[in-house]
Amino acid sequence: MDPRKLLRTVLIIVIAGAAIGGIVDDASEQYAQQSLNRALVTFTAARALNGVISVAQGTEVAVEPGGVGVILTPGQVLDPLNDLVERFSSVMLVAASSLGLQLVLLKITSSWGVNALLVFVLAAWLASVWLPVLKDSKYIALTLNVTLILIFVRFAVPVVIICTNFMFSTFLLTEHDSATAALEGTSAKIEEVNVEIEDAAKPNDLSSQSDGQASSQATDESLMDRLPSLSEIGDIPSQIKSSTQEWYSNFADWLGSVSVSARLEQLEASAAEAASHIVNLIVIFVLQTIIFPLGFLWMFVEVLKAAGTRSIGALGLGNS
Repeated sequence: MDPRKLLRTVLIIVIAGAAIGGIVDDASEQYAQQSLNRALVTFTAARALNGVISVAQGTEVAVEPGGVGVILTPGQVLDPLNDLVERFSSVMLVAASSLGLQLVLLKITSSWGVNALLVFVLAAWLASVWLPVLKDSKYIALTLNVTLILIFVRFAVPVVIICTNFMFSTFLLTEHDSATAALEGTSAKIEEVNVEIEDAAKPNDLSSQSDGQASSQATDESLMDRLPSLSEIGDIPSQIKSSTQEWYSNFADWLGSVSVSARLEQLEASAAEAASHIVNLIVIFVLQTIIFPLGFLWMFVEVLKAAGTRSIGALGLGNS
């Protein structure tokens, strides 16, 4: 018995069994679904960070020392990070769409119609291996080419998904998980700093509201009620001095509680850290959804071309 014929027979049976059994499809579908879930989690983290940054950018701290109004917006230091996050969200949307497309193609290529057609041409290939009379047929080379094309259509997506998942799990999974967790931590940190700024600004707002209410009540009083007595006129300088000291004391306490410069440093550090993790995630998902799939697809095509060339040569159809 020719060992080459036996080897081709085993190979044909294995291919047919893999196509009908669906073992490769189950594994690849599981890997693709896991990748899609990871991409969606990362996309959600990016959108959450974008929302937190938007809130921080809209926070304004009003200060009126000496009657001169000053509006502080500490969140504006996050504007470059916000632009990067928006672009990263677009990348993640494309990556998630690519992974979803892989799941759709996997269902199409594993359908019963593709399997039936592949089994039919594999049977014709097996017949050409064991029946010498078929070697002279001009349709054998065409049958082999069609077989290779159908093998590519049937197994290209599962092979790409499995190989890509192997590369991702081996080299990129740890980096992906740490970067995503750091991105979520950055969102919480920025939100915490923003809440601290808002809480620190509340006493100033409350004092302004109380001053406004006092002014409104004073306006409602009659002119005679607002006329001070002689004793009250003598106390006006001391009242002014006391009010001024109290105002400056409250203002100093407010500045100490807000610590705008310290919080700006925290926001800048968080932005720099988040930008680094975002760039790493962009590289990871470009590799997972573009570079690796295209590389493995090219390798699969080359393997099929080499197998087809050797099979046609072994059947003596090279010059037919």
